[in-house]
Amino acid sequence: MTLETEPRRRRGGARGNPQAGGAGTLHQLPERNLQRRFAPTAILSDDELESIHRASLKVLAEVGMDFMHDEARALLKAAGASITGERVRFDPALIEDLMSHAPATFTLHARNPAHSRVVGGNGMMFGTVGSPPNAHDMEGGRRVGNRADYQNFLRLGQYFNAINFSAGYPVEPVDLHASTRHLDALYDMATIMDKPITAYVLGEERTQDALAIGRLARGISEEQFELEPSVMTIVNTNSPLKLDFNMLNGMLRFCRKGQPVCVTPFTLAGAMAPVTVAGALVLQNAEALAGLAFCQLVKKGAPVVYGGFTSNVDMKSGAPAFGTPEYMKAQLAGGQLARRYGIPYRTSNTCAANMVDAQAAYESVFSLWGLTQGGGNFIMHGAGWLEGGLVASFEKFVLDVDLIQMVSEYLQPIEINDDALGVDAIKEVGPGGHFFGAAHTLSRYTNAFYQPLISDWRNNQQWVAAGSPQAWQKANQVYKQALAEYQKPPMDEAVHEELKAFVDRRKREGGAPTDF
Repeated sequence: MTLETEPRRRRGGARGNPQAGGAGTLHQLPERNLQRRFAPTAILSDDELESIHRASLKVLAEVGMDFMHDEARALLKAAGASITGERVRFDPALIEDLMSHAPATFTLHARNPAHSRVVGGNGMMFGTVGSPPNAHDMEGGRRVGNRADYQNFLRLGQYFNAINFSAGYPVEPVDLHASTRHLDALYDMATIMDKPITAYVLGEERTQDALAIGRLARGISEEQFELEPSVMTIVNTNSPLKLDFNMLNGMLRFCRKGQPVCVTPFTLAGAMAPVTVAGALVLQNAEALAGLAFCQLVKKGAPVVYGGFTSNVDMKSGAPAFGTPEYMKAQLAGGQLARRYGIPYRTSNTCAANMVDAQAAYESVFSLWGLTQGGGNFIMHGAGWLEGGLVASFEKFVLDVDLIQMVSEYLQPIEINDDALGVDAIKEVGPGGHFFGAAHTLSRYTNAFYQPLISDWRNNQQWVAAGSPQAWQKANQVYKQALAEYQKPPMDEAVHEELKAFVDRRKREGGAPTDF
């Protein structure tokens, strides 16, 4: 089976990369502002949810959390928290009061307004994989991350309509010098894509540069930037119960500039969290509340996202496991907790598979099911995650795009009208007939159902006779075709010149120190 190259009408219209003006030939759904049209699944009763909330407050009051930043501790002390060295203990009332100021939704602005999205509510947006140190495809094998692969993942993120933002670096471009890597990487992110971006806060210089590039890429003033969230950062706690200097410093800088912070504890049951799902959720919630409340202390109304990443480890090896039943339970419960506090929810599409195989597919399906039913709003690692986050895979990227498109179709409402109800078609066919040749079927023939990017739904004899490739081989063909069809999105010349001048100047100045 070869890739189809002739135009074919799809439900919803668009094919290829219409936002970049391309006449793409891959069958993909149009870019959608995805909305969940049903209530998320509640895995916990109201009493059980409150027991996790109360236990989390007890942890923060009695055990506390280390805040490894002098200015952060000073702010917390002035607000009434109890400070002993680096340990901060919170009165439950302080947490409750601060959390009441967090907004339920906010708009994350892209440099192309067509890609801006409301974060929270019933909305869902999917990002690329973020931060693996290695890349992989079937020809080149597993290799250390580099700029060429990094740029190609960004191109795929721009090309595929199912991807709504860049979730940090899709793979770490290790061949770039550590002092200036962030400048080249953010410049690539801002120019190869015109969708929302996320940045890292690993040190003062990188944080300030990220804020500057986020503003310059949109070509807006400082005043407008502070009113319009334009660059997201993900803050991970050092579980259990620590927030380090760089994370807190980034939270201070981003919140003061009105830019969104997602606080995501890295809680793996049995390793950095209690071995029970309930205990891991208590720790996740305590750490998230401490960070989110701190954001509101820095600036009341600062846009924030509740991040959940609780999963389990293989108790025989200690290796992280993802896409497990425990991970799905935690996704559902994390969504309930985020909704209890009335703020957006971040979760992830993950797997622990080492290659693009059945394990990779079913673990990602479980992850996607959990985050969809759990009320996920901001989906990190949407496409390309492999080896528990150690590898960004080109073939897995395509497989995940296919799965996300299926989620997108699942979220579309069922068409209910006189014609769709099909009574006339049933009359036409009558008892014992078939509907292949019915007028009702023929009128919808080319766009009746979802057409996958890589799946092959023909029977086995047809498949063998056609010499159809396996899924990972088809995915390899698709990602290469997508790169061939990618078109760079336009950027205003004056905006680009100012952005490029800033990046060049900061590189001449040496970027960020690496002697720590």
